[in-house]
Amino acid sequence: MASRPAAKKTPAKKAAAPTKAPAKKAPAKKSAAKKAPAKKAPAKKAAPKPAPSPTGGLYKLVRALWLGVAHSVGAMFRGIGRGAKGLDPAHRKDGLALLLLGVALICAAGTWSNLRGPVGDLVEVLVTGAFGRLDLLVPILVGGIAVRLIRHPEQPEANGRIVIGLSALVIGVLGQVHIACGSPARADGMQGIRDAGGLIGWAAATPLTFTMTDVLAVPLLVLLTVFGLLVVTATPVNAVPQRLRQLGVRLGVVHDDEAVDGAEGYDDAYDDEWREAKPARPRRRPAAPDTYDPDRIEEDALAKRRGPRRGSVQPAMERPMDAVDVAAAAAAALDGAVLNGMPPSPLVADLTQGVAGDRKGRTERPSEAPAAAVPTARAKKPAAPEPEPTPSKLPVPDLTKSAPDEPRELPPRAEQLQLSGDITYALPSLDLLTRGGPGMSRSAANDAVVDSLTNVFTEFKVDAAVTGFTRGPTVTRYEVELGPAVKVEKITALAKNIAYAVASPDVRIISPIPGKSAVGIEIPNTDREMVNVGDVLRLADAAEDDHPMLVALGKDVEGGYVMANIAKMPHILVAGATGSGKSSCINCLITSIMMRASPEDVRMVLVDPKRVELTAYEGIPHLITPIITNPKKAAEALQWVVREMDLRYDDLAAFGYRHIDDFNEAVRTGKLTTPEGSERELKPYPYLLVIVDELADLMMVAPRDVEDAIVRITQLARAAGIHLVLATQRPSVDVVTGLIKANVPSRLAFATSSLADSRVILDQPGAEKLIGKGDGLFLPMGANKPTRMQGAFVTEDEIHKVVQHCKDQMAPVFRDDVVVGTKQKKEIDADIGDDLELLCAAAELVVSTQFGSTSMLQRKLRVGFAKAGRLMDLMESRNIVGPSEGSKARDVLVKPDELDGVLGVIRGETQA
Repeated sequence: MASRPAAKKTPAKKAAAPTKAPAKKAPAKKSAAKKAPAKKAPAKKAAPKPAPSPTGGLYKLVRALWLGVAHSVGAMFRGIGRGAKGLDPAHRKDGLALLLLGVALICAAGTWSNLRGPVGDLVEVLVTGAFGRLDLLVPILVGGIAVRLIRHPEQPEANGRIVIGLSALVIGVLGQVHIACGSPARADGMQGIRDAGGLIGWAAATPLTFTMTDVLAVPLLVLLTVFGLLVVTATPVNAVPQRLRQLGVRLGVVHDDEAVDGAEGYDDAYDDEWREAKPARPRRRPAAPDTYDPDRIEEDALAKRRGPRRGSVQPAMERPMDAVDVAAAAAAALDGAVLNGMPPSPLVADLTQGVAGDRKGRTERPSEAPAAAVPTARAKKPAAPEPEPTPSKLPVPDLTKSAPDEPRELPPRAEQLQLSGDITYALPSLDLLTRGGPGMSRSAANDAVVDSLTNVFTEFKVDAAVTGFTRGPTVTRYEVELGPAVKVEKITALAKNIAYAVASPDVRIISPIPGKSAVGIEIPNTDREMVNVGDVLRLADAAEDDHPMLVALGKDVEGGYVMANIAKMPHILVAGATGSGKSSCINCLITSIMMRASPEDVRMVLVDPKRVELTAYEGIPHLITPIITNPKKAAEALQWVVREMDLRYDDLAAFGYRHIDDFNEAVRTGKLTTPEGSERELKPYPYLLVIVDELADLMMVAPRDVEDAIVRITQLARAAGIHLVLATQRPSVDVVTGLIKANVPSRLAFATSSLADSRVILDQPGAEKLIGKGDGLFLPMGANKPTRMQGAFVTEDEIHKVVQHCKDQMAPVFRDDVVVGTKQKKEIDADIGDDLELLCAAAELVVSTQFGSTSMLQRKLRVGFAKAGRLMDLMESRNIVGPSEGSKARDVLVKPDELDGVLGVIRGETQA
């Protein structure tokens, strides 16, 4: 039974196969495809058989020789073309001029001397046929253009203007000549056209005469001729009378010097107006010209003038002064004003020549001082109190300022530090800081990068083009505009390909550029430039911004100087890896303060746990305490700043002011008075700047105290005139905590080693792609996008000069209560008694575990609560643990490696 169904299944399958075969044609096609090569193979082998060449291979030989000669000639011409392309541009321009000169000689020979031969016939057909009767003037025009190119190859725009003007002039004249000769048509033959204005005159005059008759055609051609003449001579229509007077002066008909003086330089001005704008060139800022001119930079910055300057006043000399000396002294004072960005008076400007000024700095005095002092340019004696004006020492007013208000007595400033003799503090001169070199706006490297970017977009078929770039001292930002319906992600996805094309791994893409509909690609320059702090401060000085907290930061990508007012930040976090430029930035901040502020304006607290970064500033009069190098004392100094802030707020609340500037202004103007019977004298508060060079060291020693003090200062101290600058080279979350970041709104990030560090500083990526050595991202308070800038640099020699000037002016006066403990220790019985060994065991336990808990002493030492509390009080009196903070464990102030010394102090073996 089982074998019979099996036998039936086999035929069924065979029968079903033909029915399914028509539906499955793919196997048939495959088999046919496999068999096709086998059928074509014999045809390929049989192809060479019926091709016996009747010429015996001569055709192939001739073809090979022809191709060889063609390739050789082509390679030769391509080599010549590449060589001509590599020629100097001056040689190429001279070659064009000489070629035109040769064409002028050939045209002169063909038109003036009836040259015979093929060249003469060609000249007759082209020159005479085109210019008609005026063919004799063609050699003169071509020769004139050649001479112009030889004499002025540096003015391509002017040469192009002359060619356009001559073209208009020739067309207008030939059209008029054609009409004057009867307007011959083509039916009159070519000889008739040649006897008139030629083909050019015929083409210019025939459409006009056909459409509007000769009555209107002639005036239009005359206007075209006048236009060409004006363009050639670079004369606008409104300057025609002036040019005619100039021509009359040169011919001796008119005697007018003003005509010549007024027309000088008109050609260059016309060229500037005529020159077309190049769309591919980026728009540069006025503050960064191609050639470095510090005087012009300072003059351009005068438009930013914000208020009156401080006078540069020096004591009068001891000898009588005659009228000439008085005028010379006034001129010297005005010379100092010119250095500060103010123009001199024309009355005494000429007297400044030959007078040597001894400018040691600008002096800040009350409002009546500039009008009552007699500055002199020859005083080299130490400064002395000013004598009363006498008839022989007439006061000279400052002609660069308006008349002052009615003088009145002002109260003395706060912390008016003075040397013996009441010598006024003088700010350092900007001459102590060196000037930078000229800044470049374009180089060959930039053009090469533009070509590389264009090739990348072409190869990846992205509809985008580089429309311009702005060159900074460190990086250049290339502006890329996208075509219609092109996603920005197509550019950002090519970041690695762009980095490969320009051979630089530090490529940063900004999408979009703030304020522009373009994508920015920032690529480092192969030729970096140095940014000097002196250049930035000179621009601020020329802009007449006298705020003492204005500091120099550097130069941005667009070539503009970056300055910041710390009072408006109001606190800033500076972070970056080792060698990224963080210490240079701190030096620039301190140097800017010393250059622009006196000790009565700004006082500083410098914290330098590394002990080597800020030692150069030891002894400057701006310090309120010696430079702090001990992290424990730094924590105490921050606690003192908190107490100082509370005292200032008490005064603000008592007198009803919201900001320290308003309070100081009221004190200086005498609006505030103390209650009767009070012995206190109100004085303006100076700004207090706290600079911490390494925050990580402070957070390792006393993290809780330091964080609490920093958070309280950053939350409240803005209105009290207290500002923090926190710097660290380890921007991790345990150093820059969330509370510190939330209360420090301004950030300055230099190159970091990871993306996580960049997010800690800026809350966004970007710092990990910086190239170091001062390259940074500045994110001020209220900004959404950081600004890329090159940090300014100040040399050690410049720092030494500025510090020495400040030390010579004034000696520092320190406050003794800055580094004193912030909390009063409890009066505890120092007699240990029989608990010596138990106290040593407790100290060893607490120090080794770094955990100060009374309950732990109860468990480990098996003592009661009273004994454990007494042991903890004894350790607090010996600075082993900190004060009690409720239920929290006490801070351990001693590290494990200091345990032996602590035990020796407890046993009385060594002194504390």
